[in-house]
Amino acid sequence: MNVHIIRGAARMALLGTALSGLAACAVAQSEAPRPTVQQVEDKQAASTPVTPPVAAPAPAARPSSTASELQGLIQNRQVSELRTAYNGTYGASLLFKPDDLTYYVALFQQKDFWRVLKTKSEKQAEATYRAFTSQSAELAEVDIKRIKLQAEYAHAEKLLASRSAELSALQADRALRLQQEEQVAARQEQSRQEATALADQGKDVRQQLRDMQRQIDALQAQQAQVAHTPVQKRAK
Repeated sequence: MNVHIIRGAARMALLGTALSGLAACAVAQSEAPRPTVQQVEDKQAASTPVTPPVAAPAPAARPSSTASELQGLIQNRQVSELRTAYNGTYGASLLFKPDDLTYYVALFQQKDFWRVLKTKSEKQAEATYRAFTSQSAELAEVDIKRIKLQAEYAHAEKLLASRSAELSALQADRALRLQQEEQVAARQEQSRQEATALADQGKDVRQQLRDMQRQIDALQAQQAQVAHTPVQKRAK
């Protein structure tokens, strides 16, 4: 009986010691300084393998064309211009490369190549040139018509401006003439009114003159009569 009690006590003592050790470890871990965010990132960066940068792919080279080839030959003066026909903004050219007897036939618009044929056959080059020339003429019909209509429109605008200026001048002349006619008519009416008034005044003056003349005549007659009458008679 005592033996069991002693063994139980010993077990309890060992369990208490183990629990005390775990508690101490927990306290030590809680008191230990925690790593910062920068330290964690540095650790992750150090553990991450470095990947070398991938070089950007080189741009694909433009495919060479007969048009670009001809442009290079023209710039280097390696071809001779045999024929060129212009139709509006379109045209056709026949060029010859003498070092290898090669013909180039080009259909262009505003100096930009549209279609280019490269051939060793003179017959094919001539036929193609004629075809391109005819095609450029057909393509240029709209442009040529536009150019003519634009010129006609500009001429019509110029003519309209000239006619408008002429009409404005005629209207100004008419307005001036009417104004002058109104002024002349007003002056004539004023002159007529003044003439009428002067005529009436003249009648009045003449009538007054006649009246005054009668008075003068009467007085003169009286004076003459008095002058011929003897003094004695006048005294009586």
